[in-house]
Amino acid sequence: MPDHVHLVVEGLTDNADLRRFVKVAKQRVVYSLREDHGVRDVWQEGYHDWVLRAEQKTEDVIRYVLNNPIRAGLVEKPEDYPFSGCAFPLV
Repeated sequence: MPDHVHLVVEGLTDNADLRRFVKVAKQRVVYSLREDHGVRDVWQEGYHDWVLRAEQKTEDVIRYVLNNPIRAGLVEKPEDYPFSGCAFPLV
């Protein structure tokens, strides 16, 4: 999406830390953009998280995220969006 990002992440250990993950991910993106393009400010403060409820399927949430560019009118098929970063099959 041109003005925001959606991530589906899963903590695999008891000490998985979403706040730390987001902080490090944002730092790495800023570092890369600064080095490659001289860009400095890309993130707003904070973020919105959504913990899946027991009745929600991870695959359904991934499908929702991958279909966002279609709903935004950017592409006709999820695989046409060059920034999805995912090879999850949408069957």
